[in-house]
Amino acid sequence: MFSLAGGDLTRFLFGMVVLLAAANLLGYIAERLAIPRVIGEVAGGLLLGPTCMGFLFPSAFHWLYLGFSSEGSLFGLVYQLGMILLLYNAGLKFQSRFEKSDVKTGVAIIIGSTAIPFVIGWLSTYLFDPAQFLGPAHSVVALKIVVAISIAVTSIPVISKIFSDLGIMHSRFAKIVIAIAGVHDLILWVALAVASSIVASHNGINLWIITKSLIVTFAFLIVCIGVVPWMLKRVNTKRANLLFRASFLGYFLVILFALSDIAGYLNVDVMYGALMAGIATKFALPAKLFKRVESGVKEISFAFFIPLYFAIVGLQLNLAKNFSVGFFILYLLFATVVQSVVVYLTCRVIKRDKLTSVNFAAAMNARGGPGIVLSTVAYSLGIINQNFFAILVMLALMTSWMAGAWLRYVLHKGKPLMPGDEHLVIEKSQEEVRLDTLSATELAET
Repeated sequence: MFSLAGGDLTRFLFGMVVLLAAANLLGYIAERLAIPRVIGEVAGGLLLGPTCMGFLFPSAFHWLYLGFSSEGSLFGLVYQLGMILLLYNAGLKFQSRFEKSDVKTGVAIIIGSTAIPFVIGWLSTYLFDPAQFLGPAHSVVALKIVVAISIAVTSIPVISKIFSDLGIMHSRFAKIVIAIAGVHDLILWVALAVASSIVASHNGINLWIITKSLIVTFAFLIVCIGVVPWMLKRVNTKRANLLFRASFLGYFLVILFALSDIAGYLNVDVMYGALMAGIATKFALPAKLFKRVESGVKEISFAFFIPLYFAIVGLQLNLAKNFSVGFFILYLLFATVVQSVVVYLTCRVIKRDKLTSVNFAAAMNARGGPGIVLSTVAYSLGIINQNFFAILVMLALMTSWMAGAWLRYVLHKGKPLMPGDEHLVIEKSQEEVRLDTLSATELAET
């Protein structure tokens, strides 16, 4: 019933091995060149996909990734699992509290970088013909929501990885940005959930559908943030909770997929459920147990599923055929200028100095993982076509690279990212420490 022919399984595993190796290798090279790893992972898919191998050696591409009828579905399953785990990891990084001295900065940037860019993004759809980017769902309203989100979205996973690579995760600046990005993206995911509900309704657009979607989405959010953590705190360590005792990590993966499934049945969107599951897990656990869950999920996710997810994103892109270079350049400039100017002016209004304002503007412009997830969810729902899918993916990659490059430049010049970080000590990432320890141990054994 669930079998797969031996030859088909062999071909699928071979294609997956090649793709995973390319994603990890190019991701590693990207990191060595001070480029966000996600860019290298997507590049792995671009090299093996229709953009490069499919264009130069089409028969080899079809044999490797379109060799039998169900191969696309198998890669699609891996792709969806990677996206679910990416959003679960983003939820685990959610920070709901600011230091008292940073509340003013955080709240101001959340309001400024969410509402204003969203409205400007929505209005921008009147400057070009959105119909040229419509997907099979043919929903102009949903497309406008996606455009608005793409202008305003910020990346928790990528900006966190940039801070970790720079060794400044403990800085005041990093803590504020991650807290802002968490609240910021939660709000914008509500908007995407509304777009998803509009497409799923199949009954046209009216005030009742939008109102119902907002009510269901916010009700799901409140339950996941308030009720689910309260319930988990009371049942996690009960002797009768055999699942928790049988498999600690497996227990929280069950919660992840259960909430994702419930979100899907409610037409809120499966990926929104995964994000909420991460936040609920964080709120439900004491620090020691939370670190254990975070570490376990991170090992599974970033070793296999997430690199493959980003590589399959690249595999779906056909930049040689379905990519409007001119429009992308204009869209990149527009999105960067809007978000950067709004955040910079917001910081100046609350009396932040010029350099601090520029640094916040650069960090909030990184769209990274959530930007790519936005594009893939919108594409899978039929809201956008492949051309706009490619534009949104490239927008996420380029803005992440620009943010990382600027912050690295500021630190290289020996300047503080904001007041309070003047005597910041750069720390090695946990991965660098682990590799250094491993090398030392190997040398000692030799």
